[in-house]
Amino acid sequence: MRPARSPLLLSLLGLLCIFGVGALSALGIWQLERRQWKLNLIQEITLRVHAAPIDAPGPPQWRRVAAGDYTYREVRAAGEYLNDRETLVQAVTRFGAGFWVLTPLRTVEGFTVFVNRGFVPFESRDSASRIRGLIGGATVVSGLLRISEPKGAFLHANDPGADRWYSRDVAAIGSARLLSTIAPYFIDADASPVPGGLPIGGLTVIELPNNHLVYALTWFALALLLAGAAAYVVRGEWRTHRGSGGVSAGS
Repeated sequence: MRPARSPLLLSLLGLLCIFGVGALSALGIWQLERRQWKLNLIQEITLRVHAAPIDAPGPPQWRRVAAGDYTYREVRAAGEYLNDRETLVQAVTRFGAGFWVLTPLRTVEGFTVFVNRGFVPFESRDSASRIRGLIGGATVVSGLLRISEPKGAFLHANDPGADRWYSRDVAAIGSARLLSTIAPYFIDADASPVPGGLPIGGLTVIELPNNHLVYALTWFALALLLAGAAAYVVRGEWRTHRGSGGVSAGS
């Protein structure tokens, strides 16, 4: 017959199991709270995307922009494109690999905001090959407000010295282009027709994964398994102790 474990060891194992079940259950509850937060965020962004356009926020509102109050809000800005200072940022879209065309717009209010005018394939990276798509003079642009993407992509850091850009880092790009009073955001231009067809605007992808329910169920399942394993051990120890007691009584 298997010898019974010491009461001290059983107490320690029991405490560890209680702590483990509690911790796993707390993680499951946290994921349910995160799920509700994500649902609220998705609803808020959906309302912003479909709300009436507002003027692009100027310097007095930039603190609120940094706090995320305007993200994915439809905005419009009037001004003049600085086409000679456009920047190409590597991109992959449903049209394949190529570049985002990020062009500074000097607004009538006096600040500069970068506009992601849209996508161009590799063979159209040279602005001379899409001269018809360069907009000169006064213009008005509308699109979704996006927060700057500092430093670079996951596997590639921006290299201003080599003029290689993997993210739309408006502060770094503005500094490289010798611009001042730059908005801490950029505008993803809408799908308005462009002479010559390039750049292709209106390609903003809004993806907010919401897998928190799956994560919550996983944590709760692990808590249940741990509780079941602990109950199995306790039952086995109880039978062992009872069996040991029966042998002693009969001898």
